[in-house]
Amino acid sequence: MKFEETESIELKKSTSELKEAIISICAILNKHGKGTLYFGITDDGKVVGQQIGKSTLKDIAKTIADHVDPKLYPDIKVETINGKDCIVVEFSGHESLYSAFGRFYLRAGDENKKLSTKEVERLVAKKQNYVYPWGSQVSEAPISNADISTLRSFIKKGKEAGRISFSFDNAKNILNKLNLIKGSKLLNAGRALFYKNNGVEVQAAVFAGRDKITFLDIQSFHGNLFDLIEKSETYVNEHINWRADLSGSRRQEIPEIPVRAIKEAIINSLCHRDFTNPKSNEIAIYRDRIEIYNPGQFPYDHSPEEFISGKGKSIPRNPLIADTFYLAKDIERWGSGLKRIAEECKTAGVRVEFEKIKSGFQVIFYRPDITQNQTESKVTEKVTRKVTENQKKILDYVSKNKHITAQELAGIVSISERKIKENIKKLKEKGLLRRIGPDKGGYWEISQR
Repeated sequence: MKFEETESIELKKSTSELKEAIISICAILNKHGKGTLYFGITDDGKVVGQQIGKSTLKDIAKTIADHVDPKLYPDIKVETINGKDCIVVEFSGHESLYSAFGRFYLRAGDENKKLSTKEVERLVAKKQNYVYPWGSQVSEAPISNADISTLRSFIKKGKEAGRISFSFDNAKNILNKLNLIKGSKLLNAGRALFYKNNGVEVQAAVFAGRDKITFLDIQSFHGNLFDLIEKSETYVNEHINWRADLSGSRRQEIPEIPVRAIKEAIINSLCHRDFTNPKSNEIAIYRDRIEIYNPGQFPYDHSPEEFISGKGKSIPRNPLIADTFYLAKDIERWGSGLKRIAEECKTAGVRVEFEKIKSGFQVIFYRPDITQNQTESKVTEKVTRKVTENQKKILDYVSKNKHITAQELAGIVSISERKIKENIKKLKEKGLLRRIGPDKGGYWEISQR
């Protein structure tokens, strides 16, 4: 085996270089959060071995504990390499910033750069803004809490996508292959992905106008992340406008906002949220726009434009969750989500904005102006002569959104929900409106006879 120093591997000839080794540990932690140190291998990769006494490992551990801040407790062991005893130190940590002997360092290639005061302040701000260990920490949830049906569905999706080669046998084996457990417990990332009672919430609402003064509907979704994606996507799709394209041989339903862009924004909002923040993800549907918000700051010192142009390097807040979504083909590759949203919207002629705000990040889809489609959406003159003014409004809005509810119509038409239902009944009696499917999950269809 050939050894060489990298940004996360440090080689030392012997423990006589322990001080320099500790500096390397902190520099690597500040750059990558984990790494490996070898005593008994020279910096050019030659294995020379390390003399090991009764207290050697203990002395290394004590020196690291005494001179690294915050405290660090690495895994230190003896390993025989090429027939010679060496000491291997494996370390990891995700605190804000680590110092060695009171100074701060950052790994650059195979060297350690000493940081100035300003560089330290900048790095602290950056790490506090985006890097945290939540996903890899062990939760209190046992493996038995994992939802088997979700795991089976996940494996099926991954195999169909060609990204998973193994079949489902049992929850423990699958979760272990996904690096989502430790011992008998789910990691936090595993709990969020596959445990229905994971504490994550999405709040969704439809508002009558362009602000939050009057809401027509409000929902609170709970469940594992796969459940939340499905529930959120369904909610938005049921509350946006759809139009029928009859130009081809088959009727085609076209949404006012591309559904793939909506799904991508929902997945991003859950994948990159700050799970230590008690605030919920939010979906707000206004008359003129849809906002999809997550409590989690955008990567420090980066802009959405970098990722839209394809120049941004992926910085996943929750890499274990991102890896799992990738295997299920819910995301294509890290860092490409905003680019795909922008491209989908550009093709559909929909304006979209990506907004960094103090409490997190949101994607804003602007809905087409109703007046732009007034000619398409109006029912024919033959129909409108048969009905009252309020009934005309009901037919007009139903033609724009076949999933619209009586409650939503009441807010738009400005009459009571009871009056809306009375008018709907009359429209049905006149043969101008009918319900396809059940009250919940069905849709309206207008007849022009």
